[in-house]
Amino acid sequence: MSFETISVIGLGYIGLPTAAVFASRKKTVIGVDVNPLAVDTINRGEIHIVEPDLDMVVHAAVTEGYLRATTKPEPADAFLIAVPTPFKGDHEPDLSYIESASKAIAPVLKKGDLVILESTSPVGATEQMSTWLAEARPDLTFPQMHGESSDIRIAHCPERVLPGHVLRELVQNDRVVGGMTPKCSEAAVNLYKIFVDGDCIVTNARTAEMCKLTENSFRDVNIAFANELSIICDRLDINVWELIRLANRHPRVNILQPGPGVGGHCIAVDPWFIVSRTPEEARLIRTAREVNDNKPLWVLEKIKLAVADFLQRNARKTAKDVTIACFGLSFKPDIDDLRESPALGITLKVAETHPGTVLAVEPNINALPGKLSQKLTLADMDTAIRNADILVMLVDHAIFKGLDLDRSLHIIDTRGFFERLIP
Repeated sequence: MSFETISVIGLGYIGLPTAAVFASRKKTVIGVDVNPLAVDTINRGEIHIVEPDLDMVVHAAVTEGYLRATTKPEPADAFLIAVPTPFKGDHEPDLSYIESASKAIAPVLKKGDLVILESTSPVGATEQMSTWLAEARPDLTFPQMHGESSDIRIAHCPERVLPGHVLRELVQNDRVVGGMTPKCSEAAVNLYKIFVDGDCIVTNARTAEMCKLTENSFRDVNIAFANELSIICDRLDINVWELIRLANRHPRVNILQPGPGVGGHCIAVDPWFIVSRTPEEARLIRTAREVNDNKPLWVLEKIKLAVADFLQRNARKTAKDVTIACFGLSFKPDIDDLRESPALGITLKVAETHPGTVLAVEPNINALPGKLSQKLTLADMDTAIRNADILVMLVDHAIFKGLDLDRSLHIIDTRGFFERLIP
């Protein structure tokens, strides 16, 4: 099967790099996004997200005519759907973005096309997507009813990349390809082999969906152990960072580092997709999620205690006189991604409840998006250190390693960045 024109639906942190990599292989790529600003930015050969080297790849692809963006789907040989899959209400999966994308591409589908769902999804989402497509195009046949003889091939292939290393990992990492039929899987493998150097391992769609959820749930459980350990050590007056270093000297122990919680569009969300489908069975996975979701509350309590301690040592001052600087807003170091970020959530809560000044330090963004700009004040590192009474280290960005802390500060170090209070 030849794929001369490829369409990527959703030009975010996964969709745009994927589109750019296909285009770098001299394939015609049509990127589709509902955000006109993102479309216009890409068509200028620029990018609207932060990812190392992506700007150069996109600029080259657009300049050479292999990549362009639009707000409305156009005919193609293959469609990759890479739209958000958040949850709603009581951690119920929200498939509305996938449904909208499916209905958007349905009118331009033709016999022989391949549709791949890349969005991380609860088990059964790929089949649901195929059902939506079939309802919109009764003139075409789909795998759920016509098996190997279907007009349209459907598969699930979740992304497995690390922000900050997306371009390299898209090419080098193995891919799990789950087709609704063997021919669907074969078509998807042929597509990904255009740029993937890693292995493409074939399974069925449900197993592929569950594989991505399992990978992130495994990580979530391990992080929860470290986060719970940090809370226990705080109660027992033990340095958790030293403890973990010592324990990890055991040849079969590898404890992760604690933090202020778990964020991002994957680890903080995906385990709930398993819980939503099997609530009675997923007891450990649910508990891990609850431990990690509650860690920000523990950090907020530590900040309250720090304010109380400051006021006790400075009897003439009130809480309005206390300036708190929160360092880091993204969900992990050295990126600009604020999705599901515990650091952002903590900083917002401090700004809402603390009567004094709250400074937010995030060197990877120039301005806060949307309503966040009305709730938080961005400050540079020097200004924050110069004015702060309490410093809360939430994200250990590499640029913070040059901090000059030559004054008395009360430090709450959620990342083991300093490992001790500055006297």
